[in-house]
Amino acid sequence: MAAGRIAHATLKGPSVVKEICMGIALGLAAGGLWKMHHWNEQRKARAFYDLLEKGEISDVKIGKLAILAKSEQ
Repeated sequence: MAAGRIAHATLKGPSVVKEICMGIALGLAAGGLWKMHHWNEQRKARAFYDLLEKGEISDVKIGKLAILAKSEQ
């Protein structure tokens, strides 16, 4: 009886194109998260300075947490 040949997957090295695509995808994802973080921080700072300018807050105490004291006007 003739035994049939079994096709085995041959191990190859890393695919350069695949690695470049994966690197671009991961870079865009990480960059997007970083950018969203900075937009959020910018929004918080803008809101803080708007409240400070309107006089809704008057005092800033700096410790571990920033505490905003409401003005008594």
